[in-house]
Amino acid sequence: MPVAPTQTAKMLERAVSSRRASPHNDDDDADADAAAAADESKTKRHLPFSFFTTRLTFYFARLGPLWPCVAALSLALILIFSLAFHSRTFVCVSPHDPVYRSGFFGFDALESDFGSLGVPWCRSKHGKTVEWTSKDLLKGLEEFVPIYETRPIKNNMYGMGFDHSFGLWFIARWLKLDLMIESGAFKGHSTWVLRQAMPETRIISITPRHPEKYLKKGPAYVDGNCTYFAGKDFVDFGSIDWGKVMKKHGITDLSRVLIFFDDHQNELKRIRQALEAGFRHIVFEDNYDTGTGDHYSLRHICDQSYIRGGGHSCFKDSDEARIRGRRKKFWEKAVDIEELCGPDEAWWGVRGYMRDNFNHSNKPITYTEHFQNSRFVESILDVYWELPPVAGPSLTHQTRYDPARAPPPIIEDGRYGLFQRLGLTRLDTSVFNGYTQLVYIEISRQ
Repeated sequence: MPVAPTQTAKMLERAVSSRRASPHNDDDDADADAAAAADESKTKRHLPFSFFTTRLTFYFARLGPLWPCVAALSLALILIFSLAFHSRTFVCVSPHDPVYRSGFFGFDALESDFGSLGVPWCRSKHGKTVEWTSKDLLKGLEEFVPIYETRPIKNNMYGMGFDHSFGLWFIARWLKLDLMIESGAFKGHSTWVLRQAMPETRIISITPRHPEKYLKKGPAYVDGNCTYFAGKDFVDFGSIDWGKVMKKHGITDLSRVLIFFDDHQNELKRIRQALEAGFRHIVFEDNYDTGTGDHYSLRHICDQSYIRGGGHSCFKDSDEARIRGRRKKFWEKAVDIEELCGPDEAWWGVRGYMRDNFNHSNKPITYTEHFQNSRFVESILDVYWELPPVAGPSLTHQTRYDPARAPPPIIEDGRYGLFQRLGLTRLDTSVFNGYTQLVYIEISRQ
């Protein structure tokens, strides 16, 4: 249930109180400071303000007709030094670039711009997190860029871009599991990524249309060490007899299997199916932000009023409405209040709907149902980790996702030297425009 205003006030008061200094540890210091100030006042002569104004007037009078020029020069020097000091936060990009305009006017695309609107996140049962660090991600990027340049499908429009390709490759390579399953293969790019991560590991690919069909029209990838449930052999993930399939592949420990979902299905449904089968490691490619996407995502589920970034205001004159409207001018995929809120001010999911099956199924849900879904996910969630954007928007020139609704990038804005050293400047900027919060989770029964 949403938190009552009185409860919220108490929570804020506790948070503020926890940052206040203890009353007992400053008494002696305060007395000493007061005594020192009293002693100093006896030896220092305090000059009146009129003394300084008189001296300043006398100085300009001595300059005669030159004083306006001196004043203008002083003002110009102050402005130049001020700009030089603050230029550390500027990034050299085109004045026509939305990032440049937003940075210049103070909307610097940081998470802090959203204040309490923050980034939705899912709470794990025991606070466990992933083992890898930002240094591991940077090292992985250095290795993955030349691999990505050899991809068979250069133009993967409507498929995975560079960010998610790297994320899937990194996770699969780090975990080193015994079997990889993907639901949704399209032309086979994700299959290729998994193969680059684990050259000898078996892959099971579930997709309505076999990737070989695309070979007739252009580049595609078909893997020789992959079992396909595709074409006439297609069976949906939730309808497969996984006990039988695992036995056929010699898998006895289902915690040694990685599942990759890129099938645009209700993620709550997929989690329940994976949990029922006994799987633990899952990656969702399109973890759409609240108000966006064609299916009910983990971000939709975990966007709750009791977390930072959760629970939204549908008032058109609210601070949130103004902030969202302002950011919508700069970021193509930013969501304003009109897009966020549905009938009866329903903001959860997509305007109060649980979407599924490539947006062919739109089921309205109440906030109570939505809240119960979040409690279920938290009860089975061991690890939740969202892939950060590979680099800041001034480096990749992406315009789709709103940086204020994403984790801080692996390579922050302004670090062009590192961006170049890793070879990312060799890639076309279009490959960075497909970021939709890929997420890795680990689950277990309650």
